[in-house]
Order: sequence, then C-alpha cells, then structure tokens
Amino acid sequence: MVIIMLGAPGTGKGTVAVLLQEKLGIKQVSTGDIFRKNMKEGTELGVLAEKYISKGNLVPDDVTIKIVEDRLDQPDVENGVILDGFPRTVKQAEELDKILAKRGKKVDKVINLTTPDEEIIERIVNRRVCSNQECKAVYNLVLNPPKQENLCDKCGSKLVTRKDDTEETVRKRLANYFEQTSPLVEYYEKQGNLLTELVSKSINKLGKDVAEDVVSQLKKD
Repeated sequence: MVIIMLGAPGTGKGTVAVLLQEKLGIKQVSTGDIFRKNMKEGTELGVLAEKYISKGNLVPDDVTIKIVEDRLDQPDVENGVILDGFPRTVKQAEELDKILAKRGKKVDKVINLTTPDEEIIERIVNRRVCSNQECKAVYNLVLNPPKQENLCDKCGSKLVTRKDDTEETVRKRLANYFEQTSPLVEYYEKQGNLLTELVSKSINKLGKDVAEDVVSQLKKD
C-alpha cells in the first residue's frame, strides 16, 4: 500500500503519518527527515538542501525525486510506505507515478490535511522535536507539551527547535506551498484517491482523530 500525506507545513502530516505507521504496520518515509539528517551530518546533499530549506524554499525536483526513488528500493518499504513531504509539485507526482509503475505499484490513498494559516503559525513556532532520529517524536508547547521540560517522553532525548520553525520562514513556506503544492490536490482529485481532513483545535480534531478516520476509510475501501 502506498499512502501520500499532503498538507501545508504545520498541519500535522508527520504526526498523522507516525500514527498510521503504528496502526497499519507500514513505514513512514519523510523527505524532510532525510534532508535534516544530511544537513546535520554535513553531507553534500545536506549542504545543498540547507541553501533552500533555510530560506523557506523547496529543494529542487531532480534532487528530491532521486532521493525518493533510491529510498523506495530499500527492503523496509517493500510491503508499503507512507510518503510524508513528497510529492510537493505536480512534476514530482507524475515522476512518482512512473517510479511506482515500474515496480508494479500505484498510489492507493492521498490524505490531504488542512488547517487555518494562523493556527499553523502558532503551532509551528511552538513545535519541538526529539533530537533522536530513531524516535522523531513531535511536541507542541501549547497543545502537547512534554511531561518534563525539553526532554522527550518516549526516549528521554533532548528536544530541539528546527532551524526553519520561525514565523518569517513559516509564512514563506506557506506561500510556497499554496503556489506550488496546492495543484496536487486537483491532480489527485482527478485520480479519485484523495481524502481531505480538517485538523484544527477550533473543531477539536487533532492528528489522532484524523488517523482513526483514515484507518476506518481504508478498511471501507
């Protein structure tokens, strides 16, 4: 099964993807995590990616597509994958369809998360992530604070703020998202595999609620 997570930064794609990974038993693959790991290690890819990410811009298609294609050849995603952060453009979506077709697969479900802009900004500037790449737990100082300040509840590692989690960068990322990524919603609507979910404290619906909805929908399909 191939699932794609769509949604602007801060809508909770990572949170929902991790929950779906637990419920469905298939691997979450985050292009953002791959980039951040390489940035932290100072690899050639990391240096290149940081030039774009630090300014709130998307990493070029050819770089991202190659990374995803290589990742899809690894054995831990043979039986299924949840793609979080890819595709982000229609060109990437078209290339993904070709990559999957060569492997006898297709996109089964696209989960499109929506959240009001101001709520996204509030959520991201208060976001803290586990520094342990094997854990990757995500917290929010307002909505979902850790039990112990600056420490992960799951593994005890230090919590950190991502470099690009500033209001200025978030607004730039949102603008980029709606300009470049929103057409994907139409692309997958035409394919008939899109499921749109509102994630907002205004209706008391957060990531865990969406994950449950998605699992129920997949069972119906």
